[in-house]
Amino acid sequence: MADNNDLLHWLDACPTPFHVVRRAADTLSTAGFTAVERLGSELPAKGYIIRDGSIAAWSRTAGAEFRVVGGHTDSPNLRVHPNPDMTAAGWSQLGIEIYGGVLLNSWLDRDLGIAGRVVSRDGRITDFCDRSPLARVPQLAVHLDREVNERGVQLDRQSHMMPVWATSDMNFREWLQRASGVEDIVAFDAHLFDVTPASLLGADQSLIASGRLDNQLSCWAATSALASHRPGQHTAVMVLNDHEEVGSDSATGASGPLLESVLTALAEADGLGAAARLDVFARSFCLSADNAHAVHPNYQERHEPRHAPVINRGPALKLNGNQRYATSARGAALIRSIAEERSVPMQTFVTRNNMPCGSTIGPITATRLGIDCIDVGVPQLSMHSARELCGADDPARLVSLVSGFLA
Repeated sequence: MADNNDLLHWLDACPTPFHVVRRAADTLSTAGFTAVERLGSELPAKGYIIRDGSIAAWSRTAGAEFRVVGGHTDSPNLRVHPNPDMTAAGWSQLGIEIYGGVLLNSWLDRDLGIAGRVVSRDGRITDFCDRSPLARVPQLAVHLDREVNERGVQLDRQSHMMPVWATSDMNFREWLQRASGVEDIVAFDAHLFDVTPASLLGADQSLIASGRLDNQLSCWAATSALASHRPGQHTAVMVLNDHEEVGSDSATGASGPLLESVLTALAEADGLGAAARLDVFARSFCLSADNAHAVHPNYQERHEPRHAPVINRGPALKLNGNQRYATSARGAALIRSIAEERSVPMQTFVTRNNMPCGSTIGPITATRLGIDCIDVGVPQLSMHSARELCGADDPARLVSLVSGFLA
């Protein structure tokens, strides 16, 4: 049974999308799912396929419509340049690229580890993770920036975000060989992450603090729900896509072919032609699970007062008439009925008219496949920070909601 301890272990074990995919695959394998390399081969009743930082999995019911739950494996962070070695004023530094909509100041003065994957000359891929405090982006002292508390921290993305990681000459590739155990590295993906463990927080331990809650909380919930799924009247599908934080336009993003390829292969395995497959898509639903903005007690004016989710009051149903979220009235009715059946409290999130609205993989999936999508998510604070915050009661509620949807 999924619980908060399991979620905390997941968050600590998954500093990159590649680790998320491996963790999800291990969970599903334990539950009897079979890994496949190619969709053109005979598909098992319960299986999964991995494509880099993305994974799709299924539990088949022959000829049935699809119930898809989707999330994303990536989070905004700092990523090491291909040629990262820098020296300045007696410091060894790492050149980094800022990935996604990072809340930059949250990465200052944090102990950072390095994790990712390396590719050897023979094409072998090896994941690595060093949880030691290796690097740090130091903030300028207040004595040298006297107005910082009045005007706020002002950071140049190119000049001010390069971490220090030694005072002697260090070669990143040599370090990477030792960290990964691979000598003949020809390419790598290396991500910085806050090494502080995920934890329960608060005098009543009613909160969860961690990096990457957006959107690994949803990945954990989707995997937990699918792992315990029993065949029923729907074919249950999970897709965890990479690159949502940068627009989803990649081979493994939601705009790419992964989900469509899996659904097509499953439909063809049931003997459905192209037209019949489109009919099945039209009767199917996708639950896009991506965290929502909880009311911030210090900035309540930033929220729409009648549609402002509160921490620990249940997942939020996300609606936007301009289709930044894809929830339709039909989808809202379905998920609210499931929540009622499962005694899961649900809230409603709508953004203010004078505030920009974020988006999810929901509108992309609906547009690409013609599948009715529903956007939901656990309310949280500090979204896109190096360390985020959500309620401790809501993750299990999301698992129950997703389980009911898939069932």
